[in-house]
Amino acid sequence: MFKKEFTPGAKSKVKSSAQRAIRAKVVETYPLIEPYIDEVLPKKEQLDLVKIPDRVSLYCNGGTPLFWQHMDDPIVPHLQLVHKYPWCFTRVRIDRGGIRFVLSGATLMVPGLTSPGGRLPGGEESEEWANGGKEIEAGDVVVVDAEGKENACLVGVLKMGTKEMKEKKKGPAIENGHYVGDGLWKLDLS
Repeated sequence: MFKKEFTPGAKSKVKSSAQRAIRAKVVETYPLIEPYIDEVLPKKEQLDLVKIPDRVSLYCNGGTPLFWQHMDDPIVPHLQLVHKYPWCFTRVRIDRGGIRFVLSGATLMVPGLTSPGGRLPGGEESEEWANGGKEIEAGDVVVVDAEGKENACLVGVLKMGTKEMKEKKKGPAIENGHYVGDGLWKLDLS
């Protein structure tokens, strides 16, 4: 979705009532962020809405991008926010072989998650790892960690649930995600 660099469009201030609704939606979608919501979306600070290409809305606090949303799709955190609060989001992990494809903008495929280096919830390490061992459904927002790397490399919406991924072991897992080095990552809001 953000493969190419682009310039931000119109910037407008979000009304306080809409800001409360966004705040509630973020807490509903990402319950683990609730203790940090006042740091992420302070009540007294102005939230800005920046229009970017392909009908995407980017919510910012000053020059800091926080969340983006494509039309009526789920609200998705920006990777800078994910790197600051990694424990607040549902995570999966890709193997080393999938990293270069993700960072070149390719669709994340299921084999990168089901191979020995990948991790999905429900495996032997799942209790302390991703989502407390619960399966993740299609349409849920996930953060993708990379094997052997400290920070997440991709955030996006799952195309199929993790249970189905384990059964099929093929097909697209995440399309149109936001990854390190894409246009949204390089966007200058100053």
